[in-house]
This record gives sequence, structure tokens and C-alpha cells, in this order.
Amino acid sequence: MPSLQGLETRRLYRQIADQLTQLIRRGDFRAGERLPAERELAEQLEVSRPTVREALIALEVEGLVEVRGGSGVYVLARSRSRRAEAATAPPPGPFDLIQARWLIESECAFLAASRATPQQLQRLKAALDEMRQAPTHSPQATAADQHFHLGIAEASGNAALLLVVQQLWELRTGALYTQLESHFVGETIWRIALAEHTELLAAITSRDPAAARRAMRKHMKNAEIRFASNWRPAQPE
Repeated sequence: MPSLQGLETRRLYRQIADQLTQLIRRGDFRAGERLPAERELAEQLEVSRPTVREALIALEVEGLVEVRGGSGVYVLARSRSRRAEAATAPPPGPFDLIQARWLIESECAFLAASRATPQQLQRLKAALDEMRQAPTHSPQATAADQHFHLGIAEASGNAALLLVVQQLWELRTGALYTQLESHFVGETIWRIALAEHTELLAAITSRDPAAARRAMRKHMKNAEIRFASNWRPAQPE
């Protein structure tokens, strides 16, 4: 039988990240040099800009580049990547994760609006209160945010949905997602997120499934738009 070529199983952003890593290691892009702009890379590779952004964030997590808001993405003076070579597949990119959450958590919210018990509603309120009291985008705020979203999944009354949301949140708190998020933080963004969570809780408490679904979809869509926007300028020291 003639030999067959193995199928490409790596995620698209990982394929791009690996290509850029190879170019950096062989000196095509040297330390201190700026990489081509996202738009240019996307056009050359015939992929979306969000996919390119995921690849660049993967390289930043691995210590190969630094994203400088308002300036570009620069190669760091490092001889080896921090990437751990593993047999497991790379995690889904942040934009895939947001899309999955848009689909699944919106339905959790829909169900929670009609099924949540008084005790579950109280726990959701407590989680939102914790978010309000926590410092902007701090570990405490992220933990409270996670409690809020898992609380909605629990209130859906569907154990399988809860399990899926738990797995999605393991990815949401992983290095790839949190590194991308770190470029889009601040008090203004946090206030918007709190307002969205408040709207979501109000819809669930009011027993309005359609409004709860819309509120969750709005929350997830805003995250996608934010992560696809221009890099935030670096804050002055």
C-alpha cells in the first residue's frame, strides 16, 4: 500500500504560532524586531485576524514575543520557548471558547430563568456582590465571576450543561485566555461587565427566559468584540 501523509490535526492558531516560532528561531525575525501587522499576516495566511491574534497570544504566553499596545508585537531575546511539548492537543483558542460559551451559557440562562430556586438566586446575588467588591480584574473578581456563571449553569437544572460549563471555565481561566484578557482590562471595562451581569441576574430573577438568553448573548458578544479590537496602549509607568 502506498504511504499516506498524516492529516493536520493541530488547531489553526497553533499552526500559525508554530510557523512564526520556526521563523523566529532561524533568524528571519530577530530579537527586538517587530512582527508584521495582524492584518498583513491574516491576508498572507488567508485566515481571520482573530485567529492571528490567538497565535500571537500563544507566542506571548510561551515567552517568544511581547505585545506592546499601540506599537506592535516584538520578538523577545530568548533562545528557547517556554512551551511544554506535550502529546495532548493545544487548547481551543479564546474566540472559539467565547463562541461556545455564547451558545451554551445562553441556554443555561434561559433555563435558569424558569428553574432557579430561591437559594440559587441568592447565591447568584452573593457572587455578583463579590464581583462588585473585588478589585478590577483581580483573581478574586475572576473567582466571583466564575461562581456567578457556574451558578447559572447549576440553576438550569441540567447536570450535563453544568459539566460542560465547568469545562469551559477551566479553559477560560487557562493561560491562553487570561493572557489575551490581560490586554483588555481596566475599570471602565469592569464596570461594563458588572452592568451586564446585573442585567443578566435581573432577567433570571424576573423569570424572563428570553431576556436572560439575550443578556448572556450580549455579554459574550461584547467580550468577543473587545478581544478583537485594537490593542490597548501600554500604561505609563
